[in-house]
Amino acid sequence: MNTILEHMIGLNTLTDDVIAMDFLMNAKSGVRNYAMAVTECATPEIKQIMMKQLDEAIDTHEKITNYMMQRGLYHPYHISEQIQLDLKNIQTAENMPS
Repeated sequence: MNTILEHMIGLNTLTDDVIAMDFLMNAKSGVRNYAMAVTECATPEIKQIMMKQLDEAIDTHEKITNYMMQRGLYHPYHISEQIQLDLKNIQTAENMPS
């Protein structure tokens, strides 16, 4: 889509929001998957490797969360603000041309 048109109809910020939220959700999924994998390791060496990967996934999740919080894209400690942001995003998505 044309950049000027994206700015006019507000889709430029939605794109950033969607990308950031998708990245956060994937990071959460990665943390969960690594945590489960750690419990299934056959050897201490593999477990050590998986624990390192889990630590890196947790660090990545924290960086994404901090990025989103600093830009007002995520409000994990203020539920009412997060609900309002979610409702705004829903309305924007519903109004997008198909």
